[in-house]
Amino acid sequence: MNKINTYTHKLVATLTVALFVMIFSACNKDFPNRLKESSGNDTLGISAKNRKVLYIIIDGVRGKALKAINPPNIAKITNNSVYAFDALSDFDENVITNAGAWSNMLTGVTKDKHGVTSNDFSGNQLAAYPSLISHLKASNPQLRTVSIASSGSLNANLASDAVLHQEFENDDQAVKNAVNEELKKDDATFVLAQFHSVELAAKANDYEVETTAYANAILKVDNYIGEIMTSLRSRKTFSDENWLVVIASNKGGEIAPDGNTVDNTAYGDATRNSFIVFYNPRFSTLFIPKPASDAVPYTGTAPNFVGNDSKLSRAVISNATAFNMGLNDFTVEVKVKVNNGGEYYPPILGKRATFNGNVVGWLFFLEGNDWQLNLSSTSGGNIQANGGAIRDGLWHTLTAKFYKDGATRKASVYTDGVLKKTIDITSRGNIDSPAPFTLGYITGSGGSIDVLMSDIQFYNVAIPDDVIKVQSRKTYVDSSHPYFSNLIGYWPANEGKDEFIKDKSGYAHDFRMQGTAQWQQFNEYTPHLDPIISSDFYKIVPNSVDIPFEIYQWLGVSVPKSWSLDGKSWNPIYSDIKP
Repeated sequence: MNKINTYTHKLVATLTVALFVMIFSACNKDFPNRLKESSGNDTLGISAKNRKVLYIIIDGVRGKALKAINPPNIAKITNNSVYAFDALSDFDENVITNAGAWSNMLTGVTKDKHGVTSNDFSGNQLAAYPSLISHLKASNPQLRTVSIASSGSLNANLASDAVLHQEFENDDQAVKNAVNEELKKDDATFVLAQFHSVELAAKANDYEVETTAYANAILKVDNYIGEIMTSLRSRKTFSDENWLVVIASNKGGEIAPDGNTVDNTAYGDATRNSFIVFYNPRFSTLFIPKPASDAVPYTGTAPNFVGNDSKLSRAVISNATAFNMGLNDFTVEVKVKVNNGGEYYPPILGKRATFNGNVVGWLFFLEGNDWQLNLSSTSGGNIQANGGAIRDGLWHTLTAKFYKDGATRKASVYTDGVLKKTIDITSRGNIDSPAPFTLGYITGSGGSIDVLMSDIQFYNVAIPDDVIKVQSRKTYVDSSHPYFSNLIGYWPANEGKDEFIKDKSGYAHDFRMQGTAQWQQFNEYTPHLDPIISSDFYKIVPNSVDIPFEIYQWLGVSVPKSWSLDGKSWNPIYSDIKP
C-alpha cells in the first residue's frame, strides 16, 4: 500500500462577534507591553503606581455554574473587569485534569508543550516550559513571589521557585488566612492562592448548579474572596499600588447533557468550561461572550451534480478496474446534500454502467425522500437496502459496508452513522463492474438529481458500526481515524476549481468532472456534522493560557519569542483615561 498523504481540511467559521478587544498572538515575535502603553495616557498620573498581582485559582468551578449562582463578591468584582463565563481551560482533544489545567494556567502553554496530562505530573516538560513564577524569578530575582495552595502538588511542580510557598492540603480556610497575612506585608507583589474545596464537593456529588453541596462550596470560596479583597484594600500602601486581580477556575466538570441544546464544540464540553476575571478598579466592565457554537456552519466548496438522462452531470475515474473489490470487504462513505424535490430512481454514486436491467455493480440512488443501496449481478437480479429519508436540504453522511459474516455475505447501510438496514447479498456473488467508479448521475433510471457531495471515502475493510457512528460526524479524515491505513480512496472534493476532484489517499485515482457538473460554495448549519473549527474560533474568549501572558504584560516583563507562549493579551478599557 502506498503511503497515505495526510490531508488537513481547514474550515474557517464565519464569526460575527464584536468584542472591542485587541488580541495579540504570543508565538511569532517579542511582544510590546500593551497594558503599560494603555496606562501611559493616564491623565491622573497614577501609571507610576507599583504594579502588583493577586492571582486566585478556584478548582472545579464551571463558568456557567458561576454565572447561574452569581456569588456576590465575584459579581461585584466583575463591575470593573474583563471577564468571561465561557472561558476555556483548553480546547484541544485531550482529557482535562487538575494538574494539566494548572499547568496551562501557570505556564502559558498547553499540554502539547508542557506535557502534563495526569495528576501526578508524570512525563512533564516543565523544565523546557517553566511556570510563570520561575520566569518572574529569572526576570527579577528581587520580586517577592508567594504561592499559597490547597494542593501540595501544585506548589511542588509549578511554584517551587517562589520566594515563599505554603501548602495547606485541602484546607481552603487556611489558604485564605495565609493570603490575608501575606497581604499585610509591604513587599507583597505577586501572590498566588489556590482553592480546592469546590472540586472536592463536586467529586463527592456532582458539578450541577442545583446540587446544594456544590453551590454552597462556590459561595463559601466567594466569601473567602470577599475577605481577601478587604485585606487587599486595607493595605496601608494600597493608594500607591496598582493591583491586577485575576480570579479563574482551573476547569469545570462533567454534567448531565442538556436535551434542549446541542453543542459539539469545546464550548459545549462542561469539563472545559471555566471562568476568568481580570480586575482592576480602573477597568470598565467588559463581558466577553462566546460565539454561537451550537450552530457552527459547514462551509466549503463542493461539486454540484445537476442532471438526468438527457443532461450528463457526473465525475468518473479513468481507470475502470479501480475499486473492484471482488468478494473482499469494503466500506464506502460520502456526504451528500440533496437540493431538488422528490424524484424516483436517479443514481447519485456507484460503480455500475446503467440502472437498467441486470447490469452487474452497485450504486446509491434516490427514491422519493429516501436513498437506497442497489446491487445487481448478471444472474441474480436486483436487491436493495433502504437508508431512509435525506431529502431535507441538510447534509447527511451515507455509508455502505460490504462484508462476510461467516458463510454469508452481507451489506449494511447507515445514515449519519445510524444503521438502517442489513441485507443478505450472498446470492449476488461477485459484483465487480467494468464501469468506472462514478459520482453524480448514472444513466438509465429516470428522474433527475441536484446534489452536492463532499468527503468521499473508500476503505478496503468493513469498518465496525461504532467507528462508523463516531466518524460520520467528522468532515475530514486524518491519521486519527482507526482505519486510516485501510483508506484506499479519499476525495475531500473541495478544490473549487478546474475539472479534477483529487484523490488524497496517495493512490492518485482522481475523478474528472463531466457535463454540467460544476463547483459550488456552501455555508450552512447541519445538526448531523461537526465541522472543523479554526483555533481562532476558540480564542474569541479568554483561555487559561492567556493568564500568564496578561500577568507578564501587567508587570512589565518582556516576553521573548523563545518562551513559545500560546496565550494572548486582553486589553482592558480604562474608565479614567481621556481619549
